[in-house]
Amino acid sequence: MATRLVQINMKARDDSALGGFWAEALGWGVSSEGPGVTNLEPEGFVYPDPVAVCLDLIASPEPKTVKNRVHVDLATTSAAHQAEVVTRLKDLGATLADVGQGDVPWTVMADPEGNEFCVLDPRPLYRDTGPIAAVVVDCADPRAMARFWGKAMDWTLHEVTDHNAVLRSAKGIGPYLQFRRTPDVKTVWNRVHLDVRPYPGDDPEAEAARLRTLGATAIDLGHSDVPWTVLADPEGNEFCLLAPG
Repeated sequence: MATRLVQINMKARDDSALGGFWAEALGWGVSSEGPGVTNLEPEGFVYPDPVAVCLDLIASPEPKTVKNRVHVDLATTSAAHQAEVVTRLKDLGATLADVGQGDVPWTVMADPEGNEFCVLDPRPLYRDTGPIAAVVVDCADPRAMARFWGKAMDWTLHEVTDHNAVLRSAKGIGPYLQFRRTPDVKTVWNRVHLDVRPYPGDDPEAEAARLRTLGATAIDLGHSDVPWTVLADPEGNEFCLLAPG
């Protein structure tokens, strides 16, 4: 049994407006599975496919109060392309952001609701990822996170150090998943979190039990009628185990 990363879940005060920004930013299509939910995926995409990690925006009145512990890095192909992307995103409503990054070759920005993201300098590693180069998770111990997530999912571990751990789909396509060491301490529920999905035919209860034996903890939201299970990884980052599919 195993899971795979299929989408990023982002809370939004206005899911439709923020979804419109990210659709333009990524060049993706927009749909909705119901009120208060905006779904983004590449045009012509057949879900789920590791060639892309989709984005679901969920309406929530809760304000953003701290730096997100999960963000996306956007890929570029040249210095000129990086500058062009930054300018285009500013025109769409993004702003430059300072998270203490100092003098770095990438550009830190925030979307119209303040969610941080990076426009990377061109790097050969990300030449074939699509618009999202990596989904980045702040953590205290990348090695421990690599042990958990490397067993939780069937993605391949590409790098692990005291400061960084990197995984990617075993098919070698789509964005990377990166766990980056940071001194920041988790204090609130993550506004952006990962959604993972077991494969067709897998037993979701057995998969949830397996993840708990790996170090996940169950989170009871009081909703027994939803087709997903909310868990937290060993550092307390919430994630959803979706129905097999």
